[in-house]
Amino acid sequence: MGVLNVTPDSFSDGGVHFQLGAAAAAGWRMVDEGAAIVDVGGESTRPGSEGIPVEEELRRVVPVLESLHGAPISIDTAKAEVARRALELDAELVNDVTALRGDPDLAEVVAESGAYLCLMHMQGEPRTMQERPTYDDVASEVAAFLEGRLRAAVDAGIKEDRIALDPGIGFGKTVGQNFELIRRLDVLTALGRPVLVGFSRKSSLGRIVGDPTATTGSRAASIAVAVAAYERGAAILRVHDVRGHVEALKVAGAVVG
Repeated sequence: MGVLNVTPDSFSDGGVHFQLGAAAAAGWRMVDEGAAIVDVGGESTRPGSEGIPVEEELRRVVPVLESLHGAPISIDTAKAEVARRALELDAELVNDVTALRGDPDLAEVVAESGAYLCLMHMQGEPRTMQERPTYDDVASEVAAFLEGRLRAAVDAGIKEDRIALDPGIGFGKTVGQNFELIRRLDVLTALGRPVLVGFSRKSSLGRIVGDPTATTGSRAASIAVAVAAYERGAAILRVHDVRGHVEALKVAGAVVG
């Protein structure tokens, strides 16, 4: 899954794809490089970020979705109206960082459309999520949360076989907790749904290699953790640098057989 942030303030690429031409070119390049789907998002969820009105989010993403017509697209949003418009423009998956807790109408939009859905764990909200995140057992608690949200989605009419789960790397977790989630990914895959991992460029990667003030991670570190997640059962890798990840995962797949 290639990341296409149409925002001025995302943590690693804010502003890079904020103009329509740059965003469209990047999206098609990701497809050419092997992305199975391109995740278009118009609202930053980096630590400390504030929300934006639905009108502004639509203004950002609709022209990009129109310019990527025919490409495999997911929409990174927690707003029902944004999801509805994206699905009308042939998006295939709704990637919701709130796991259907942010907008009471989103579940109905997804259910009626028959789209795929990704439910993500987040402790707190983007503005506050990195303020002393605490768990007794991070893998078990994240799994329990996702199992509950999976049941809620199914109860709302969304077919279980169209739902993926995301542990929410960097969303209310410490560096150690992020890596523990990858190490114990089997706790999440045991839920029986595809697991998405989005560790690409996260600050934990920069900090684990020696920079305690890092705000992002390198391409090499991102690829390393993606391969580790793949070997532990991750089905979808959400990444910024598509070509390098595709090549690394092909080699890892050849080794695994």
